[in-house]
Amino acid sequence: MQRSSQPTRTAAKLSDPVHRQLNRYALAAGAAGVGMLALAEPCEAKIVYTPAHVKFTRYPGLILDLDHDGTRDFALALGSRGETGFRSGYAFVFGFGSGNGAIATAQRQFAPAIALRAGSRIGAGRLFNEGPDFLVQEIYNYGRGFHSTVWKDQWGNGGKGLKNRYLGLEFMINGKVHFGWARVTVKTSGNTFTAILTGYAYETIPGKSIRAGETKGPNNGVGNAADLAAPTPESSTLGLLAMGSPGLSIWRQTESRGATQ
Repeated sequence: MQRSSQPTRTAAKLSDPVHRQLNRYALAAGAAGVGMLALAEPCEAKIVYTPAHVKFTRYPGLILDLDHDGTRDFALALGSRGETGFRSGYAFVFGFGSGNGAIATAQRQFAPAIALRAGSRIGAGRLFNEGPDFLVQEIYNYGRGFHSTVWKDQWGNGGKGLKNRYLGLEFMINGKVHFGWARVTVKTSGNTFTAILTGYAYETIPGKSIRAGETKGPNNGVGNAADLAAPTPESSTLGLLAMGSPGLSIWRQTESRGATQ
């Protein structure tokens, strides 16, 4: 962890309301017309791999359609939260639909997503969580005469970041389980970070395991990453949530008015 030499202060924790707000952020992404990063048709490949170099964003979120069937499989997104005395930034992964999840440390919302090393097995028997799951959670505490930065979970790596680690993914195609991975690099600078998707792949044979970083197999295919599409008007809720505290305030007012109608 990276801290100043100033007096120690207990790190602020995200409260249950903040967790609920993050969950709503992720759920809003499902209803929003955010851009998709899609694959070309697999052409009967056993493993389909797509190189990429795309930063996670707050709005719109980065959406993966791994098998190019027009269905959103995963969201990779950023969020932030600020109150008096602390500011928090986070990156998370969220699976759309039942059965879509990432390998995580626990079967609960906001569990840390595991930063897999190349060669790790992704398949049946691993703990997949539908999320949203944190990749990075950075908390910056500040006050008169002191400040400190706390990096939580594996991806922040105590403020050092990680290069080319893997999210293990499980998702459904026509009611059958498939496995894949997304390669992510986290770069830190002071008390901020960027998260970058650097490639992804999936196994076209239902139920068959894949190794993190594996790009070749019998009849291997390579997909082409499409440009991110422009957001549609339905994305307004996601945009408010991505703004952090100001957007959440507006969103709460909208929710309250809606509840009274």
